[in-house]
Amino acid sequence: MLSSGKTDTGRKRDSNQDNIFLSNEPIGPLPNLYIVADGMGGHAAGDFASRYAINIVTDFVKNSTIRNPISLLKRAMVYASSEVYKEAEKDSKKLGMGTTMVACVVEDGKLYVGNIGDSRLYLINDEIRQITMDHSLVEELIRSGQLDRNKGRNHPEKNIITRAMGSRDEAMPDFFEVDVKEGDRILMCSDGLSNMVENDELRDIVMETENEEKIVEALIGRANYYGGNDNISAVVISI
Repeated sequence: MLSSGKTDTGRKRDSNQDNIFLSNEPIGPLPNLYIVADGMGGHAAGDFASRYAINIVTDFVKNSTIRNPISLLKRAMVYASSEVYKEAEKDSKKLGMGTTMVACVVEDGKLYVGNIGDSRLYLINDEIRQITMDHSLVEELIRSGQLDRNKGRNHPEKNIITRAMGSRDEAMPDFFEVDVKEGDRILMCSDGLSNMVENDELRDIVMETENEEKIVEALIGRANYYGGNDNISAVVISI
C-alpha cells in the first residue's frame, strides 16, 4: 500500500476547515486507515469539528478490539458524531458546527468505506467509479428524479448538506464494501476537489501521474486552476 494526502485552503477562502488522516500501518485492529473530513460552522468551529472528529475516530479505533472493519468504522463514526455535538453544546462559538467524513480501510482485497456528508471516495482503474453517495440536497433531488445530474454541479443549493457529524438527529453514516485489485487507485476528497474537476479529468490525473504525492499535487493544482472556490483535500491510495 502506498498513499499520499494533502489539504489546501484554495483560492477563495481565508481559512481551511478540511483535515485528513493517513496510516498505511496498523491502527488498533485495522491494518490501515484513511480519513478526509470537511468541517462547517464558521472558520474556527469548522476546522475544530473536522480535526476533533478525526481524533475521536482514530482514538476509538486504537482502543477497540472490534475486528470487523465495517462494524468498527460504524461504532467509531457514530460515537464521533455524538462527541462533536456534545462539544458544540458546551461553547456558543461552536454551536451548530459539524463535519463531513469519508473513511476507508483496505484488507485482503476488500475496500471498506464509511461516509457521511458530501466528501467522496472514488475507485479508479480503467474507469472512475464513485463508491460513496452524497448526503446533500442536490443528490436527493437527483435521486428523486427532480433534477438532472448534469445540472447538479452548478445548482445554487449545491452546498446544502442533509447529513453530517454533529447534527442533533442521530447521524448515521453509509457503509460500502467493494473488491479491489493490484493496480487500482483510491481517491478520497472533499467537495472542494469534486466540485471543481470533472470525473473524467480526475481519472486521467490519478492514473497517468507518476506517483501518489505528485497525483495529489496535480489534483489540488487543477482545482485551484479552475478557481479554487473551496478548501481542497485529496488522499490517494495505490493498491
